[in-house]
Amino acid sequence: MGGARPALSFERIYRGCVILCAALMIGFGGAELRAQAAPATKPLAPVAKKHAAPAQPLIATQRKAPSRLAAHTQTARLKKVARASKAALRIMPMVGAGGGRNIRDLRFMKGADLAITQPSLLARMRQSGEIGAIDDKIVYLAKLFNEEMHLVVRADAGVASIQHLAGRTVNLGEAGSGTQSIARDVFTRLGIAVREVNMTERAAIEGLRTGDIDATIVIGGKPVPAVALMAAGFRLLPVPFVKQLREDFLPAILSNEDYPGLIEPGRRVETLAVGSVLIAYNWPRDSDRYQKIEKFVEAFFPRLAKLQAPPHHPKWREVNVAATLPGWTRFGAAEDWLRDHREPSAAAREQFEQFVSTRQARAGTAEERERLFQDFMQWQQARERR
Repeated sequence: MGGARPALSFERIYRGCVILCAALMIGFGGAELRAQAAPATKPLAPVAKKHAAPAQPLIATQRKAPSRLAAHTQTARLKKVARASKAALRIMPMVGAGGGRNIRDLRFMKGADLAITQPSLLARMRQSGEIGAIDDKIVYLAKLFNEEMHLVVRADAGVASIQHLAGRTVNLGEAGSGTQSIARDVFTRLGIAVREVNMTERAAIEGLRTGDIDATIVIGGKPVPAVALMAAGFRLLPVPFVKQLREDFLPAILSNEDYPGLIEPGRRVETLAVGSVLIAYNWPRDSDRYQKIEKFVEAFFPRLAKLQAPPHHPKWREVNVAATLPGWTRFGAAEDWLRDHREPSAAAREQFEQFVSTRQARAGTAEERERLFQDFMQWQQARERR
C-alpha cells in the first residue's frame, strides 16, 4: 500500500496485508503482509535483546498507536517463521484500514498476496457485489482466532445496558474500518439507534473521560491493551447473544482474568465474538504468485504448534488450520498440505490391517508396523492423486 512504512504497527490482525518477499500479503481487518524470497546473501537483522517485547501473535490482535518498536518486533517474529522454512521468505507487513478494505486490496491491488478479514465481511461483499463476483477470486488458507466485542462506558454514566445507549453518542471505530461495519450491524439488528461518531481508540478513550461521548466499541482478541490499561472510572457493558445475532456471531465471555481493572473477581461480562480468516487471491497453480503463497503455507502450517505454546499469545490456541469456512474454497496448496498431513482415519487403519494380512507383510515390532503403515499411507495418497 502506498505510504506504508515499517514504523507503523500492524498489531490488529484484520487491519492490514502482507508482502511475501519473493511477494506475499496478510491482513487483519486492515494490516497486510507481502512476502518475497529472501536474498541468501543478506541475513535478516536480529531483534536487539534490550528491546524485547511481550510475546504476541504472528500478526497481533490489537491495533495501537504507531510504534516503531512494535512493528520491528512483530516483523522479526514473522521473519523468524519464514527463516525456519527450507524456502526462505521475507514477510513485509502493510498497514491497512479495515477488514472490508483488506478484501478490496487483495482483489485489486497487484502487490497484495494475503489478507486477514472476518467471514461476515466476506459474506457481505459477496452479497452486495460491490467489488464484483469474488467466489472465484478469493480463497481462504485457514480460519484464525476469534475477536471479542468490548463495549466501554464511564462507570458513573448511569448506563446499565446496551439498550440505554439509544440516542446517545457512541464511537463505532474509525470510518471504513471493520469495527465500524460490525458495530453498525449489531446495533441495527438490536434495533438501537445511536448517534454515531468515528474516532481512533485513543481519542475515544479521551472522549469518554471528558464526557464528549457516552460509549466506545473496541473489537479485538482479549485482552486488548487499550482496554486493559483502563482502570477506575470505566466499565464494560454486556452485549447479549440474542437470536438476531446468532447467524454471524459467537457468544463470548470477558472476566477479571482478562481485565482485572474493569471487572470484579467472580463477575462475567457476556459479549459477542467475530471470527477471523486468512485469505488469498485465487492465483493459477502454475503462477509465480501461487508458488510464493505455497511456500508460506509450508512455512506456517507446520509451525502452528510452536506458536500455540508459551510464551506466545494465548489466542493462537484457538487456531485450527483444518477448520473449514462454509461456502468458500480453500487455497489449493493449503488443501494439499492438510490432505497430506491429515490424521489417518479408522477406515485407513482397517485397510492397512487387511493389506498386512493378505500380503503377509513383515511388521514384527510396533515401530516396524508404524513405519510400514506410513509407507502404506504414502502409497495410497499417490494412488489418489493419479
